[in-house]
Amino acid sequence: TDLLKISHTKLHLLEDLSIKNKQRMSNLAQFDSDFYQSNFTIDNQEQSGNDSNACGNLYGSRKQQAGEQPQPASFVPSEMLMSSGYAGQFFQPASNSDYYSQSPYIDSFDEEPPLLEELGIHFDYIWQKTLTVLNPMKPADGSIMNETDLTGPILFCVALGATLLLAGKVQFGYVYGMSAIGCLVIHALLNLMSSSGVSYGCVASVLGYCLLPMVILSGCAMFFSLQGIFGTMSSLVIIGWCSLSASKIFIAALHMEGQQLLVAYPCALLYGLFALLRIF
Repeated sequence: TDLLKISHTKLHLLEDLSIKNKQRMSNLAQFDSDFYQSNFTIDNQEQSGNDSNACGNLYGSRKQQAGEQPQPASFVPSEMLMSSGYAGQFFQPASNSDYYSQSPYIDSFDEEPPLLEELGIHFDYIWQKTLTVLNPMKPADGSIMNETDLTGPILFCVALGATLLLAGKVQFGYVYGMSAIGCLVIHALLNLMSSSGVSYGCVASVLGYCLLPMVILSGCAMFFSLQGIFGTMSSLVIIGWCSLSASKIFIAALHMEGQQLLVAYPCALLYGLFALLRIF
């Protein structure tokens, strides 16, 4: 009985689904007929064809009339036919070299100094001061004091510290400290002794360049000891060399004639400290 009831319900469901599908199909067919319904008939089609033919005939007649119209004769002179090309002159802007030469940007670029000069590194002054220091008997030029060049002094200080380092002595701090304090003391003394003052940079430049003989002594000390008589005498000669060169430049630049020994004495004390640092 249960199976019969289930089968009856299934049959009823199938019948309902078939009825609904038929209704949907009929609705779609009605929608298609309404959507594609039009009042266009065969008579209208023939009339539109006749209209198109008439338009085509009208367009063809107009085209034929336009083709039958005479073309205007264009008159061309014989000179233009005989000439092979245009005899005129084209406008070509000529390059004006004066414009580029007078340009402010180019002039400013050409007048710019080299990069080393902008950084304050002048190899000519370095070479002149080095030669003045190496030859203590040569008269010094006072104009070299006008350039505060610290490239050479820094280089010589680094070279002195490097030679001490090769001998097993790390004394870079002592070299820089004694150089700075010695320059301050000499700067104060020169300002007290001379009528015209001197800047700290000029004093540091001169004392730094005159350190070159001490660098030579420190380099030679890597091969032999300076604690004997020969080393002591060599150290005294180098101290006198450095102090004489420094005092010579100071006297020539500050116009302190007759005071070279007074200036050489504090310079000798300063360079004596560097010699002691190298010996011991």
